[in-house]
Amino acid sequence: MNKIERKTHHIDAAGKVSGRLATEIVCLLRGKNKADYQPHIDNGDFVEVTNCDKMKFTGKKMEQKEYHWHTQHPGGIKSKLMKDVFAKDPSEVLKKAVWGMMAKNKLRARMILRLIIK
Repeated sequence: MNKIERKTHHIDAAGKVSGRLATEIVCLLRGKNKADYQPHIDNGDFVEVTNCDKMKFTGKKMEQKEYHWHTQHPGGIKSKLMKDVFAKDPSEVLKKAVWGMMAKNKLRARMILRLIIK
């Protein structure tokens, strides 16, 4: 069996739109930029992102977009606005965008570990 060679890609997020940046990151994490891409094999690269606090957002996402989760208790649905999450930790917004764009399978948890946000 061939050993998978993983490169490290450095991306500067300053001035980039969050959604377009997330799709670029997902492509690198899944390995879709490689000639030997197969959807059932995890052969993606490492991605290191800097300047997450300088990302751009189009439209009114900061005021209108909400993140929802459930506490597993009756009536326990909670939500937070994107601007509150971004103010606390800008990297969390990008991580949630990348997580949501990845394929919903067993490889997703391993692939997200190769995303390094500084």
